[in-house]
Amino acid sequence: MLKLKVKEVALSKGFSQGKLARAADVANNTIRAIYRDPYREVSTITINKIAKALGVPVTDLIEDVPGPEEETSL
Repeated sequence: MLKLKVKEVALSKGFSQGKLARAADVANNTIRAIYRDPYREVSTITINKIAKALGVPVTDLIEDVPGPEEETSL
């Protein structure tokens, strides 16, 4: 399961939700939704825009975490 680390990276770089939305040319509602639910599906176009605005590679915004089905099989 993939978890987006947009909120953590943005805060570490001094970006508010509004500033990030403007810099990435992404709707503020989209950024707000990603902050609220880091497990939501996001298009590759959107995540690329966010990474570019933050000045980081896309891989810095994505974390692979065990999903519910993976945890129960351990």
